[in-house]
Amino acid sequence: MPQTPVKQAIARCREVGLRRTKALEELITTLLEADRPMTLAELASSERLSDQCDKATVYRLLQRLCEHAIIRRLGLHERAAFFTLLQPGKHSDYLICTGCGKIESIKAPCPVHELEDEIREKTGYRGLYHELEFFGTCPKCA
Repeated sequence: MPQTPVKQAIARCREVGLRRTKALEELITTLLEADRPMTLAELASSERLSDQCDKATVYRLLQRLCEHAIIRRLGLHERAAFFTLLQPGKHSDYLICTGCGKIESIKAPCPVHELEDEIREKTGYRGLYHELEFFGTCPKCA
C-alpha cells in the first residue's frame, strides 16, 4: 500500500534525525493542503497549528526542515519568506513579484529538467535537484 504524502514527508524527517511530533505532522499537513506557499505568520496562525504551538516553535521547525531540504524557502530577502514542502517526484517553479512579494507557481513546463539530467549524467551527482524562481513586477503592481 503506497504511503500518503504526509507519511512520506515524516519518513524523510526521521531519516535526517528529526523527531516526529504533533507540531511537525500538523506543519507538514498544512503545507501539503495549501494551494500556495505560506509565510511563517500564516502557518503559525493556521487552524492546525495555532492551538498546537507558538510562532517561535513553528519558526524553529521551518528552519530545521529547510536545513534538511524537506521544505523550500521562497521569496525576497527583505520581505517575508514563504515556505513550501518539497516532495520527491513533484516540482514547482515560481514567479515572485518584486513589488508586493506575491508568489505564484509557474504553469508551464520547466526548461531546466533536460539540463539537470545532463549534469547528473556527466558528474555522477545523486539526488540532484534545482530551484527556479523568476522575479518581476506582477500586473497589479505594474
